[in-house]
Amino acid sequence: MRNVNLHGADLSDAQLSGAHLNQSDLSDANLTGVNLSWADLRDVKLRFTSLSGVNLTGVNLSGTHLIEADLSFAELSRADLSGANLDGANLSNAYLTRAHLSDAHLMKADLSEADLSGADLVRADLCEANLTGANLTEADLSEARLLAVNLQGARLISTRLLRATLDNCNIYGVSAWDVSLDDAKQTNLRITGPGEPSITIDNLEVAQLLYMLLHNEKLRTILDTITSKVVLILGRFSPERKPVLDALREALRNHPNGYIPVLFDFAPQQDKPVLETVKTLAHLARFVIADLTDPNMVRSELTYIIPNIPTVPVCSLIEGDAMLPTEYESWMTYRTFLSVHRYDSLQQLLASLDEAVIMPVEDLVRPRRLNGQTSS
Repeated sequence: MRNVNLHGADLSDAQLSGAHLNQSDLSDANLTGVNLSWADLRDVKLRFTSLSGVNLTGVNLSGTHLIEADLSFAELSRADLSGANLDGANLSNAYLTRAHLSDAHLMKADLSEADLSGADLVRADLCEANLTGANLTEADLSEARLLAVNLQGARLISTRLLRATLDNCNIYGVSAWDVSLDDAKQTNLRITGPGEPSITIDNLEVAQLLYMLLHNEKLRTILDTITSKVVLILGRFSPERKPVLDALREALRNHPNGYIPVLFDFAPQQDKPVLETVKTLAHLARFVIADLTDPNMVRSELTYIIPNIPTVPVCSLIEGDAMLPTEYESWMTYRTFLSVHRYDSLQQLLASLDEAVIMPVEDLVRPRRLNGQTSS
């Protein structure tokens, strides 16, 4: 059944699941309560027809003209709307989970509170669309155009925005986690709410943190405390080494400068996730102390972080006459890597801590922070 004239027909509560109605005329029809799931509605005429709340699960509307159509609260899960023209359409509160909307035209469409989780929006045109409160979890918006889009309160969790264009969008209240933004163009993204002075940023992932910093004095204090007080201690806490490192931690904790020691205990390895964790912790630290008594335990970690974080001083310690790692000479080419401090006993280390470790490190830290970085 196709090319049927149903203009103005009363189809309320009709069961038309799987029907082939492509090229038919459904304009001005009454579709209240109708079941059109998995129907073929390609090239159907729908002028003045309301599809609000209609069951359109898996429907084929690819390439169909639905300009300014009312699809609010419609069930469109797994529907094929690829290449459809939905400019100005009302899709508010619609269920579009895993729907196919690639190459769809959605200019000025209302998608507020719509569920687009897992939807395919590759190359979709969303210029000036309203996505307030929309769920875009695991949606694919690669190469999509989002110009002047309202994303206020939208959920972007594991959302793909590869090579997408985001410009002049309102991202106030956006929840963005594990978003893929490779090669995306991000410009003029507004992070402030209605009635607030406009603040824009060019990075979606940084936006949440920046907003929290601007509006949460306690958070700013916490971050300032981290970057001005945290000392990262790297080493392998074997039974032989643990008493030394515990004593070092206690000495830093009770120091007049009020340091916050962070100990990272790990087995020798080249595992990238572990190295990335060390690098992140080092970025947050005021300085790093590395135990080189068994050089195999930290050599890969230091080789990884020293060239990448040339602004954070690293102080190395060795007990007795233990040999230096072969990488030591290359580390010394960096100004922030201090000469190794050798000590014969725990008591000697603690007695010399201020003169041999704290003072040389602070001599490097203070000028760096006064020159525009975090204040202490």
